[in-house]
Amino acid sequence: MPAAESSERSHEVDWLGSSNTRRASSSLLARSLFPRAFITFDEVQILPEKCLAPLLVIGYGNTLRSDDGVGPRVAEAVEVLELAHVRTLECGLLTPELADPISRAGTVIFVDAALDAPREVSWRSLIPSESSQIMTHAADPRTLLALARDVFGHVPDAWWLTIPVLNLGIGDALSPVAEEGFCVAVGLIRQVAEGCSVR
Repeated sequence: MPAAESSERSHEVDWLGSSNTRRASSSLLARSLFPRAFITFDEVQILPEKCLAPLLVIGYGNTLRSDDGVGPRVAEAVEVLELAHVRTLECGLLTPELADPISRAGTVIFVDAALDAPREVSWRSLIPSESSQIMTHAADPRTLLALARDVFGHVPDAWWLTIPVLNLGIGDALSPVAEEGFCVAVGLIRQVAEGCSVR
């Protein structure tokens, strides 16, 4: 990363991704990590203008594959914050059973790792797929939204938060790129959650 870019986007990272770190106390995580998450102007621009509670955060990925587990770790970290009207779920894959809690949410945020992507956190709005049929062993966010619509009759506002990653090898440690994305993602979700209105 060029020096200028590093200076512009720098922030302190305390989450190393090891088993010992994940067992750190809730108070230590909340005090030492989240207030420092640095968000650039471009990232703030794309935050949703409104957020309806309850907010559901679904972090998915394989926690035994290094950076691939960054999504569940973000959900775990958001849970530690104990934000009002926020529920979190951690899972290895997106499965049809998730359509039920999705249908009960006012807003849902899907958090996932992105391997072949620009080295910045991406925040995109989602709409349901035309079909809710799941053809593989795992669903994608748009198909789950369609399933919530077709089975339960409600589709929440939905966002897809993807975090750039480098290492998908066996292990539980995050790469520096994934660490940075982890901090940014938690900061973004916290900012959105604090602006949610109860329907």
